[in-house]
Amino acid sequence: MKLFGKKEEKRYCGSGQSNFKDTKNIDTKNKLLILGLGCSKCIELENNILTAISQIGADMSVRHVTDFREIASYGVMSTPALVLNGKVISYGKVLSVEEAKKILQKNS
Repeated sequence: MKLFGKKEEKRYCGSGQSNFKDTKNIDTKNKLLILGLGCSKCIELENNILTAISQIGADMSVRHVTDFREIASYGVMSTPALVLNGKVISYGKVLSVEEAKKILQKNS
């Protein structure tokens, strides 16, 4: 609303300001992201990953990403997906505990 000659400040859409936080440029050592909107397959993958981490005794942080924009920023078109240290290592399927252990040991 324009009142007394003062312009209304745009908060988004072309003003360069946004609440979106780019997490790709943050230190990603031993960070695991599970990308998915929260369906049963995504939750199953998260449980399998947590079990695999505890069985191999790895020190990793795990975060479940449900924001569609952040998921799309990784180029993932089918979920669930697994991102380790900023790199997509699996997408479109639920890894078993054994598959997860092999992948985590190979890529960490």
